[in-house]
Amino acid sequence: MLYWLTLLSDGGDFFNLFRYITFRAGGAFLTALVFGFIFGKPLIEVLRKRQGKGQPIRDDGPEGHFAKAGTPTMGGLLIVGALLTSTLLWARLDNPFVWLVLFVTMSFAAIGYADDHAKVSKQNTDGVPGKLRLLLGFLIAGIAGYWAAQYHPAELQYQLALPVFKDTLINLGVLFVPFAIIVIVGSANAVNLTDGLDGLAIMPVMIAAGALGVIAYAVGRVDFTDYLDVHYVPGTGEILIFTAGLFGGGLGFLWYNAPPAAVFMGDTGSLALGGALGAIAVATKHELVLAVVGGLFVVEALSVIVQVLYFKRTGKRVFLMAPIHHHYEKKGWAEPQIVIRFWIISLILALLGLATLKVR
Repeated sequence: MLYWLTLLSDGGDFFNLFRYITFRAGGAFLTALVFGFIFGKPLIEVLRKRQGKGQPIRDDGPEGHFAKAGTPTMGGLLIVGALLTSTLLWARLDNPFVWLVLFVTMSFAAIGYADDHAKVSKQNTDGVPGKLRLLLGFLIAGIAGYWAAQYHPAELQYQLALPVFKDTLINLGVLFVPFAIIVIVGSANAVNLTDGLDGLAIMPVMIAAGALGVIAYAVGRVDFTDYLDVHYVPGTGEILIFTAGLFGGGLGFLWYNAPPAAVFMGDTGSLALGGALGAIAVATKHELVLAVVGGLFVVEALSVIVQVLYFKRTGKRVFLMAPIHHHYEKKGWAEPQIVIRFWIISLILALLGLATLKVR
């Protein structure tokens, strides 16, 4: 919205700064951060009063989690509110990729909110039926995949771009939309599975979003894509403003989610943020790089898949408990130890993902 202040510029004054994506990304970060600090405590108080007993705790979970009973959930509303406000304020609202990412984020946030509300209302861990959640997720992601393809350059439409092998494109044709569905829904649910310890999900999401924001900015500039030898996708640079808002909102939320958490993100936040990461990857033609940048989420999801399949086949478990962060809890690792080590792994993977921009 503030971009339109450039209409007041003569090319050499303060208003000219609003032409620059990096300047507006900084504004989005600060706006979201301040939003989080201003509204964090009041939101937590409202959630605590409305939810009473807070988020239900699984009976079969790690013993240490029972001490968290009564902690309110739906803290993802703080992150979503911060990044929505900052994006609408600082991004160009005539950019289709900005609206695509916002559409996915808010739609998955709505699914997550309904799920959280059902759990809190019933005071059990059964929220919205899984099949309905998946069906709605598939529908949203399908719309987003088709939407993205319509705004990709003609030579990239319905194509799968490969990292490192930058001259190679795989024509997915009609399979592109199902592929985009897998990326977006898979990302949303992988982040949701990771959100099991105080502060565990939000920092890796922020790190992954930061890396994807840099990628979006790079592939949206023809001079950068020429230098890096990657595919140029006009307009994606504005996504950096969204990711900056996510980073600022995430920090604001982490202030209250740091151990011991005063509020949980809930499905409201985890589904929204995971869906956002998937949508950004699809928009920027870096779907496969997301598997590296968000590698921690991939491992968390795979640990659940392996555990379920192996147990059905043998009646035995590969991990003491899945997702894998609970396995380390069962082994006696302290919660902060798990969280910080997973943060470190996320940062390493994000740097590896960024390295694919230049590797050939």
